[in-house]
Amino acid sequence: MNHFSKLITAAAVASSMFAATVAQAHGIWFAERSSQLAIVYGIGADDLDMVKRLPKIVSFTGYDDEWKKVDAELMAAGPVVIVAGDDFPAGVSAVMDNGVWSWTPEGEILPKGRDEVPNAVRAERTVKYAVAVRGMLPKNFPNLKTQRLQIIPVAEYTPALVDGEYDMHGTEMPVEAGDHLKVKVVYEGKPVAGAKVLTEVVTDPDAPVVITDKDGFATIRVRNQGLNVVGALYDGPSDEPKRFDKIEHFATLSFVLPHLPE
Repeated sequence: MNHFSKLITAAAVASSMFAATVAQAHGIWFAERSSQLAIVYGIGADDLDMVKRLPKIVSFTGYDDEWKKVDAELMAAGPVVIVAGDDFPAGVSAVMDNGVWSWTPEGEILPKGRDEVPNAVRAERTVKYAVAVRGMLPKNFPNLKTQRLQIIPVAEYTPALVDGEYDMHGTEMPVEAGDHLKVKVVYEGKPVAGAKVLTEVVTDPDAPVVITDKDGFATIRVRNQGLNVVGALYDGPSDEPKRFDKIEHFATLSFVLPHLPE
């Protein structure tokens, strides 16, 4: 094998490992199930058992259209976990502590730390975050205190000539599939450079990721005229290095672009 072929092979291996790392990042998001808003755990077509994982949800909040808290809770309803309460939330957020996991040299994944699996080739704690709005993205989107990692959609201000003067109050948010969406990924309120942004977690989880710039920004194309679930992956430092090497933070942002009237 010549030097050029070795470089190509090495690049291919690195690329496949990078893609595998993203694909393994199961997340949580919100979606409609039989006209109820439900929380889902998985990636792509994987819609895994959320009922047994409900105890791992450490934070859940419902919001009105001004991002003030409303009465809402998560409740198991048969095989799904739905949002219930006296109010109809315009937005919701959740945090799931998925615990510590170790990968053995044989490829087995165990719910234990490196202190219990000393030969682990990889040990990490995984935390999942989810924010959803009921419908299209609003122009003003807050950084929610419960979300250690969050994807914040950014309204691009576009000057428009009105009565001979430029009006800077117009904003652009996606209205059709294929529109651009600018997002900012923040960790503990600060922009994250180098975060991996998944354009669509559910319907195209293996698409190439977009990397955030030095200010935490990335621009993607909205994939679906319907439910969209954008993801962001960031590896943070371990707070228990003897048990795990890092904390994998995976956040989602869910919103819906409406279809044409029937």
